Amino acid sequence: MFNRNTSAILNNICYYSTRSITEGFPTIYALSTPPGQRSAIAIIRISGQQSLHVYQSITGNLSIPKPRTAILKNIYEPSSLLANSKKKKNLIDSSLFLYFQSPNSFTGENLLEIHCHGGKAVTSAILKSIQSLNDPQRGVEIRYAGPGEFSRRAFQNNKFDLTELESINQLIEAETEIQRKCIISSFTGENNLKFEIWRQDLIKCVANLTAIIDFGEDIEMSDVDSLVNKVKAEITQIKVQIESFLNRLKKSRILKDGIKISLIGKPNAGKSSLVNCLTSNETSIVSDIPGTTRDVVDSYLDIDGYKVILTDTAGIRQNSTDIIEKMGIAKALKSIKSSDVSLLIIDISEEKEEEEEEITNAINNLIELSEAEDKRSMIILNKKDLVNDEDKMENITERLTKSFGTKYPIVPVSCITGDGIKDLTDMLTKEFKTLSEDLDESSPILMSQRVTDILQNDVLFGIESFINSVANEKDIVMATEDLNVAIDGIGKITGQAVGVDEILDFVFSKFCVGK
Repeated sequence: MFNRNTSAILNNICYYSTRSITEGFPTIYALSTPPGQRSAIAIIRISGQQSLHVYQSITGNLSIPKPRTAILKNIYEPSSLLANSKKKKNLIDSSLFLYFQSPNSFTGENLLEIHCHGGKAVTSAILKSIQSLNDPQRGVEIRYAGPGEFSRRAFQNNKFDLTELESINQLIEAETEIQRKCIISSFTGENNLKFEIWRQDLIKCVANLTAIIDFGEDIEMSDVDSLVNKVKAEITQIKVQIESFLNRLKKSRILKDGIKISLIGKPNAGKSSLVNCLTSNETSIVSDIPGTTRDVVDSYLDIDGYKVILTDTAGIRQNSTDIIEKMGIAKALKSIKSSDVSLLIIDISEEKEEEEEEITNAINNLIELSEAEDKRSMIILNKKDLVNDEDKMENITERLTKSFGTKYPIVPVSCITGDGIKDLTDMLTKEFKTLSEDLDESSPILMSQRVTDILQNDVLFGIESFINSVANEKDIVMATEDLNVAIDGIGKITGQAVGVDEILDFVFSKFCVGK
């Protein structure tokens, strides 16, 4: 049973945290698992100096939990544990606790994790109990965490740099296996090492130029020119490396945003059926009536680890008199412009003497549309199941291959039987690899748009300005300042040169609460 001495100990808890940059900040807490959902387990995180106070106040246990060791404890309403409380001890839940002592935690602070039952009533009661311990007048500041605040404290306590933390957030958001592989290099700090090498090389170049500025009168002119040219050559090499890195970032951006595929063809060619077949769902309305699809319909799917945005468009025909259908056709043409790959859907089931000529003309028209936007295209011969003569099917394929060559892969499919769909997805995967420059686990690269912008607008800008200054024989002091712009840019990426809260606010605002 608790006595008044016990209550005093609870209210005057000693803290066992190693001093950190965030010492003195309010203790933060949050539900780290999805809120509002019933689940077997929910995780609540508490980080800061009051973590032990929270543990002792809701369990009634005055001992210090052994770090990194799971311990099972009952959770009570804190006010019911006080010695002067007339309430009966109010049990909330029986939960697992994990305690991480500063500085050996994710945030660098004392950090407590509560693994409780995932019911909404349970988590709400625990969160309410934690908040009830907030008492600023007694120096106990506890509040709910903002978006990304745990990660922000990890950065402020030098546990991670910004690129590593951004990659953790991207890893949480990754939807496909390819995305996961591409993010891992940043998660493990590989890209940060590259940035640090560039930064140190730039600093070395600035140091060499500073020697010229400070001791130029004592150095022979020929030696000065030789040193400047040497620095220029090194800076040019760094520029090539950064441009190559940016090009790979641009190419791999498609892996994060998704590869956009537009399906184009005449009305009733089977575009909607193909969408439904690929998504295994009745995403689009299928009808024998031409012009059923009036709008652009996007479907999201995973094809061999690649995120794909499949767009079903209105059938393209010149003689439509329907105003709504015409609007749909206009949207279809606009969709082609924004897509990465166009699938030209051709109905080969029609029994006409001029059938082959019509197919060829239709493909030519659709290819013309696609090529006008410089898009990759594939020819899909749909309704293969309705062509009873196998020799006829083979002849059509061979003739089209001869007419259009290997530039436009030709794939016969049947949305009814599924025949040819595997060939189509295999062919699409090859196209995806080409679009993303065969990025795989041996050369992954996927970073935030913030990093891309800084590399382009700060780092490259400073380097190019330096090269132009040297080429035009401008003042060395001014040229050196251009390199400092590039160095500061890399510092913004990793957080080494961050001196304003606005940049941190921007980065961590995109994180989920509890991370």
